[in-house]
Amino acid sequence: MLNARDTIIAEKRRCLYLAAALAIVEEQQKRLEEAEEQEKATPPRRKTQRKVWVREWLTRRHEFGQYDSLLTELHKEDQRGYKNYLRITPDLFQEMVEKLTPRLQKQSTFMREPLQVGLKLAATLRFLATGNSYPSLQYSFRVEASTICKFIPEVCKAIITVYKDEVLRCPKTEEEWKEVAARFSSRWNYHNCLGAVDGKHIAMKKPPNAGSYYYNYKGFHSIVLMAVADATYKFLYVDVGAEGGASDGGTWSNCSLHDVVEENRAGVPQPEPLPNDDQPVPYHFVGDDAFALRTWMMKPFSHRSQVLRERIYSYRLSRARRVLENAFGILCHRFRCFLTTMHQHPDTINLITMCACVLHNLILIRYPHAISEVDREDPDTHDLIPGGWRTDRHLQGLLPLTGHHTQKDAKDQRDYLSHYYMSPAGAVPWQERMVVAP
Repeated sequence: MLNARDTIIAEKRRCLYLAAALAIVEEQQKRLEEAEEQEKATPPRRKTQRKVWVREWLTRRHEFGQYDSLLTELHKEDQRGYKNYLRITPDLFQEMVEKLTPRLQKQSTFMREPLQVGLKLAATLRFLATGNSYPSLQYSFRVEASTICKFIPEVCKAIITVYKDEVLRCPKTEEEWKEVAARFSSRWNYHNCLGAVDGKHIAMKKPPNAGSYYYNYKGFHSIVLMAVADATYKFLYVDVGAEGGASDGGTWSNCSLHDVVEENRAGVPQPEPLPNDDQPVPYHFVGDDAFALRTWMMKPFSHRSQVLRERIYSYRLSRARRVLENAFGILCHRFRCFLTTMHQHPDTINLITMCACVLHNLILIRYPHAISEVDREDPDTHDLIPGGWRTDRHLQGLLPLTGHHTQKDAKDQRDYLSHYYMSPAGAVPWQERMVVAP
């Protein structure tokens, strides 16, 4: 039991605790009263009223907007101007409207009518063709910039969904790969080629809190477009979205196509002899000097002191590799949004880029003879005639990629090919004239 002294001490402590608690309650009560007095002294805030539901000049889009006025005039009077404005013909535009309507058409409400699918598609194509800002498109099509910002990704996604499987599909069987190789043989005199591989930086504004992930060695922020093209400038495979600041070797090695080819799961044909020869040679892709040399990836000789056969092989390989360089040139020359610095979110830029690649293939398939910007060769002298896209100073350079150490089998294969293209079995009459002596 507690003695009298302990009881007194305990009672004093209890009194101190009660006094402290009372002081805290009084302080809180005082602050609450001061806040109430201050609130009474402050005049009530008026609720902000929206001045207008929609700006009047936007409601006159059917009279003066470019979709209903200018495009209608171009359709009637200037088909070439129509194609230059949207980069596609009126027939293809109408086809796209019909196919995209089930995915893009909104319901009508008692408050307003939804935007036409044709208007959304036209604004999206005009953005791709020019790279104009959303406020600029707002005044052209008389649609609020915030609305354009929302529907352009929707339209791009719909185009990819509807057309990608039709126009941009990577070969998966031996017969499909052999068709690609046959076109390289007939058009570019390079045999057993599965496609040309390279990459391109898509410039963009630095994303928030991105650090240096997207900052590339060229000195700007970007995402990477990695692609494989066939002999007719069409994309066979496209990978979009790698950060521009990623290591060069990892960009290609992280692509799904790289993995399936490396693991022999891509349906690539078994090695076959080259024309007029009896030695089986693996089917392979072609790339520039920065790629890793593999039996399924050939590149030019890199050393300066090349003998004649090595220089000739590098020339013959470059004829095939140049198709992807031209494909990128056509893409950027046609869709000039890639000549600007995009300000969208990286995910939106990925959609825009993939959509442009799908449209690139769609146009080439529907109108294969409409290409005028590519490099050409004089039919008699085989001299290179630069394509129109090369005169555009704003085109960004291509992405060099580095890889792993070369393998002995790949080196032996390249050495064999250099002898073949120098021999009577694989040579072409003009090749020695096209090679500049060291």
